[in-house]
Amino acid sequence: MSFFSCKKEAGVESVLNVSQTEINVEPDGGEDLFTIECSDEWTINNNASTWVQVSVTAGNSGTTSVDVTIEANNTGNHRSGILTINSSNGQARRVTVDQAANLYPSYNTSPLAPDATGMSSTAVELAAKMTLGINIGNTLEATPGGENAWGNPNITKEYVGAIKNLGFNAVRLPCSWDQYADQTTAKIDQAWMDRVKEVVQYCVDNDMYVLLNIHWDGGWLENNCTPEMKESVNEKQRAYWEQIATAMRDFDEHLMFASANEPAVDDAAKMEVLSSYHQTFVNAVRSTGGRNSYRVLVVQGPSTNIEKSNDLMDMPTDEIEGRMMAEVHFYSPSQFCILKEDVDWGKMAFYWGNGFHSTIEPERNATYGEEDAVDASMALAKAKFVDNGVPVILGEYGTYRRDNEQYVPKDLELHNNSVDYWMTYVTKKALENGLIPFYWDIGGAVDRQNYTVKDQRTIDAIIEATK
Repeated sequence: MSFFSCKKEAGVESVLNVSQTEINVEPDGGEDLFTIECSDEWTINNNASTWVQVSVTAGNSGTTSVDVTIEANNTGNHRSGILTINSSNGQARRVTVDQAANLYPSYNTSPLAPDATGMSSTAVELAAKMTLGINIGNTLEATPGGENAWGNPNITKEYVGAIKNLGFNAVRLPCSWDQYADQTTAKIDQAWMDRVKEVVQYCVDNDMYVLLNIHWDGGWLENNCTPEMKESVNEKQRAYWEQIATAMRDFDEHLMFASANEPAVDDAAKMEVLSSYHQTFVNAVRSTGGRNSYRVLVVQGPSTNIEKSNDLMDMPTDEIEGRMMAEVHFYSPSQFCILKEDVDWGKMAFYWGNGFHSTIEPERNATYGEEDAVDASMALAKAKFVDNGVPVILGEYGTYRRDNEQYVPKDLELHNNSVDYWMTYVTKKALENGLIPFYWDIGGAVDRQNYTVKDQRTIDAIIEATK
């Protein structure tokens, strides 16, 4: 620590020492201190009093510590201020306060006092109210081009009513935001915000629980869980969630928010970065107040993989206890669930499960990931999260029939029976272990045009798991 002083010419020392001359502060603000040593009376002139506060502004001879508090810089511009210490002996010193700016302005412009109206359920209590969920996939998250870009029509209240009547009481809304935002300011287009809010309202009006997320969205978060991108991604995460949370703040506990979709994370270093994104999400939502002070929030495991989540994931901190859920996905074995062609690491599997292996086409039988593996994965999620008071959203899962693809199973009925069996078995095991299943549908199970069922066997298989 160095001090700066001078002496009177007459040889009698008049002291004005200041322990530092520059304070550098992060955009989010913070605290610092400096020490004044003076032989006479002194005052502090603060030309940045709107964002810099000092604990004392005047003093007498002796040594005094001055606490400095700097507010977050949401102006979008770098700023500096000067604290001038003037002594009655004629000496003066300066302390410069220098603060970088957040990349984007603050959108938490109208925070409210906490409001628990309609928000009485904890995460555990809310989870108990949800039975079966379904995704309205390939729609609000479609990029580039918007809601119809991937071939689906606009979501209507009639469609939402149709899926409710099938037995689903929860909806996951994968949603894109980045393509609707000004990339300089991160301001989300108001027309898009209004459209998403309209769809959420369709669900709430049907007494359905809604999980609204930031989906893949071009990969700005999910593909950038790296130290190099940590600062800029956190800035965008904050800006988007301040806006989304403020716009949706008046919905009751039927609406939940989810931080991301399938973040590409496979080691502890990337998990540390992802954890910061989740923490930014939680902090941003809570900062808007109102019902968001109590809203249930959902964070995603690394790659939404159960095993990786068990090994790497810790939940964020939250100012309110018991309002967090975790999210994982399940498409295993991938050769049976999602592989659409043979690849160098494996062939498509058409047949899965005990009693459903083909003798006609044995090379297409599943060779891993059958019942025992499902049991182990679901039990692992239960032990990691559910048993510790953190409900789990199985945000996506499913397997799909290959009767309309290039490779048609030779034993087609056995294949269809295998799909039915997988759907019932996985749904049932999820529910038994406290995971809330959300089937991934992009229009293959329920027709988006006329709201009729296109794949009755899949719907029946899911419903069967609840019996």
